[in-house]
Amino acid sequence: MKDKRYAALDGIRGFALLNMIAYHAAWDLVYIFGVDLPWYQSKGAYVWQQGICWTFIFVSGFCWSLGSHALRRGTVVFMGGALITGITIVFMPQDRVVFGILTLIGSCMLIVSILNRLLQKAVPLVGLSASMILFCLTRNINDGYLGFEAVNIVKLPDVLYRNPVTTYLGFPQSGFYSTDYFSLFPWILLFLAGYFLHKKLRDCNRLDILKKGRFAGLEWLGRHSFEIYMVHQPMLYLGLGIFF
Repeated sequence: MKDKRYAALDGIRGFALLNMIAYHAAWDLVYIFGVDLPWYQSKGAYVWQQGICWTFIFVSGFCWSLGSHALRRGTVVFMGGALITGITIVFMPQDRVVFGILTLIGSCMLIVSILNRLLQKAVPLVGLSASMILFCLTRNINDGYLGFEAVNIVKLPDVLYRNPVTTYLGFPQSGFYSTDYFSLFPWILLFLAGYFLHKKLRDCNRLDILKKGRFAGLEWLGRHSFEIYMVHQPMLYLGLGIFF
């Protein structure tokens, strides 16, 4: 199973990458170049943004078992997130990225590398169901509640929200700001849902349905998503800066 390419997964990742680039271009237009895009503040734009993030995180969890050297891959992704954090703090402090999506995905990859033997003992369908239920239950912890989106169930105690460590875990301290914030919880639960779905399909011998690709361009983007992610914002700044 190691090091095999599943073209359908590359295509999904590539499609999400294209959407992410478009979304970030819109963000740059609104917040850096002052273009009036009312739709960008709409519910539709929020759903678009969430769909991109959910796809990347879920597919990353699904793909964890497909490659080799998981610890090394996780470290590279985590350090990519750290590099973005350092660059934005130094050069764009007003638009800094702290605990962004690369930091999250790298963290998830490293944690699953450590816990993999234990996770392998879980029944895949139970693990998938539990991960999704807990993800939905904890979706709003960044805002101080257990609940999902517009539905808040229980207010969490303020004492949980106190320092950078709690911020990383999902309980942001007062005054914390990041233009791209993905805490360990609840998002690692979505990563685990992808991990367990892979395990379920593998046990049922259904992974072959993901081998056939249909869109070579998207699949190429998906195969190089990390490298493209690392350079897309500087390229957007340069292109939009020249245009404006």
